[in-house]
Amino acid sequence: MKKKVPVKVKVSTAKSKKDSSVAVKPSRVAATKTVVKKVLKPTEDPRYIQAVKDYEQGVKAMQGQKFERAKPLLEKVMAGPIRELADRASVHINICNQQLSKVTNTFKSPEEHYDYAISLMNMGDYVGCREHLEKLTNQHPKLDFVWYGRAVLDCLTGRFPEALQHLTESIRLNKNNRFQARNDSDFRNLADDPRFTELLYPEITG
Repeated sequence: MKKKVPVKVKVSTAKSKKDSSVAVKPSRVAATKTVVKKVLKPTEDPRYIQAVKDYEQGVKAMQGQKFERAKPLLEKVMAGPIRELADRASVHINICNQQLSKVTNTFKSPEEHYDYAISLMNMGDYVGCREHLEKLTNQHPKLDFVWYGRAVLDCLTGRFPEALQHLTESIRLNKNNRFQARNDSDFRNLADDPRFTELLYPEITG
């Protein structure tokens, strides 16, 4: 009986050590697997999420015939990490370019083109509006009302230095734009700017 007692004690000790070592390993493996899943899951990548969002918004804009709005969104997708979406975006951009070319060619006069650009501004499509106004100022740099429209757009979008610059050019071409700007609520964000006051009221500041 004395021989069996120490044997049982030794076996019991060995088993407890084995059990404790085995119990540790699965937890380490499980923790490793969890980390790997988080790293590799593409839908958690902010760039992936943004690319999908831009693509969906771009396609939606195309369906609404807002090609000026759709094009820059799709261009972002092309520069994104999803090759499949980039390929699709490339096809859509070609369609946008074709449609925009058709629209530009249908304007009978700069005034009609300007009215179209302002309609985009009123709808909140500032990107499309800016593209058309920039094109108009390049093609017809002496049209004061186009520079005035660019000044309004810049003010609405927080580009105050550009707004002052374009408004200055508009007034240089047509002095009456100074009086129009005084009562234009679209310039309210510049009301407290001394440069704006000096531009509109030179007789006071001078």
